Amino acid sequence: MNNPLLVCALENEFKLKSAKFDILYTGVGKVNAAMCITEYLAKDVFPKYVINYGTAGSKKIKVGTLVDCTKFIQRDMDATGLGFEKYETPFDRGFQKIIDFSTIQNNPINLCLTCATGDSFINSDEMHTGDVVDMEAYALAKVCNKYQIPFISYKYISDNAGNDAEKDWIKNCNIGEGLFKTNVLEPLGLL
Repeated sequence: MNNPLLVCALENEFKLKSAKFDILYTGVGKVNAAMCITEYLAKDVFPKYVINYGTAGSKKIKVGTLVDCTKFIQRDMDATGLGFEKYETPFDRGFQKIIDFSTIQNNPINLCLTCATGDSFINSDEMHTGDVVDMEAYALAKVCNKYQIPFISYKYISDNAGNDAEKDWIKNCNIGEGLFKTNVLEPLGLL
């Protein structure tokens, strides 16, 4: 069986290398995330499971907290004008609007939160759905779901998705790596 795959958008979010997992940096956004993980899988290297680690904003969870996400929605998908539910991708056979990996085994945090992914950085007091917001996890979850690879996402809450989100994200982007190592990688035996 192949190593687990750790997927991050940016190298400055997580820099540690290990012989116990492979690492993939995708760049920012759903398209980059989907493209990079698909290219990785096209090499016929199917990981034991995929862990996504990165930063996220949240209006519900305190900045500086590490959480797990096992449910994923596409927060910027809105085809309600065509009669579809909000977050539902039109004519997307075989996929629900919420991709749910809540039954994943060996989750050291086990909050099983919802991550709302979209191709916009939320920096206003507008309401958002989900417990946390990011820009890659839904795309990664969808590819893993398609190829039946267990998937989980761990997010360090770097900002409150409000008016100061850009400043907070820049200040906190690389702070969560230590929490992720201590609370996830060590308990999973990946260090």
